[in-house]
Amino acid sequence: MVMMIALLFITAACGNKAEDSTSNGSSDTEQTSDDQSSDTGEEEAVDDEDVTVEMGGQIEIDGSSTVYPLTEAAAEEFGKFNPDVRVTVGVSGTGGGFKRFCSGELAIADASRPIKDEEAKACSDNGIEYSDLTIAYDGLSLVVSKDNDFIDHLTVEELNKIFTTGSTVKTWADVRAGWPAEKILMYSPGAESGTYDYFNEAILEKKGIRNDTQISFSEDDNTLVQGVEGSKYAIGYFGFAYYEENADKLKVVPIDAGKGAIAPSTETIKDGTYAPLSRPLFIYVNKEEMSRPEVYAFADYYINNIGSLASEVGYVPLPDDQYSEEATKLH
Repeated sequence: MVMMIALLFITAACGNKAEDSTSNGSSDTEQTSDDQSSDTGEEEAVDDEDVTVEMGGQIEIDGSSTVYPLTEAAAEEFGKFNPDVRVTVGVSGTGGGFKRFCSGELAIADASRPIKDEEAKACSDNGIEYSDLTIAYDGLSLVVSKDNDFIDHLTVEELNKIFTTGSTVKTWADVRAGWPAEKILMYSPGAESGTYDYFNEAILEKKGIRNDTQISFSEDDNTLVQGVEGSKYAIGYFGFAYYEENADKLKVVPIDAGKGAIAPSTETIKDGTYAPLSRPLFIYVNKEEMSRPEVYAFADYYINNIGSLASEVGYVPLPDDQYSEEATKLH
């Protein structure tokens, strides 16, 4: 089956290349065929429609808002070569994506954390087999407003004081002496988010995130950006790409985990010094769905091109040899 799918993808890719030749500034497809026939003395090439699989249909993807920019970029580029394939990308959060994926609703799930045991069991119970692909690295970023003039860094212990469930911290003065006695406004991804899960695990040691009148939750990272931007005394967190996209509105906070305050950057995320908030990102591909040529073609395109796209949208690509290893999971 995999060999057949691979053959379908190759022929489809060839067909798409031919179809797109005009838009790429090349219109010599027919001339090439004529030249080959005259040069080799062989019979004329078989009509393209006899050997090319025309790809169409829809590929539905949902899940992590952090992974969304990566998948959206891949979908846009893939669409340039495969205009008849409709790729839709949702942002219901990692947990929300896995719910739909494990019930058989999705071809691909975006995830900012590995699948949980209970989610994997739900997939198994529903007969959903999958390939999990690591696609890039991200640095979960703590941000405050550009107007904030008193925070130069935060320690992991201070983040615990601010965000942990049951916290009695009300103002910034409760966090560090000398800071203003102004009410802290917190903005966090929702409980369905893999970013929420990762922050809870890496920073709060799974104690849970407070849920009171001082904190607002949203699965939409742009909503979090707007909330933090709107108040000098607000703080929030989300993926590094969303900080970079809004660096003119927000200030990133260096984090001290015991080895000095370190801010997220391409370099510190890649070398792991931005700890403990550097993390891998994933997509999960339904194996049965890969029997559809368009799904296999998209997944193959994704893993073989996401390295260059990751840098463009603010993420840290894997080493090239690791992408090669990830690609073998599709075969």
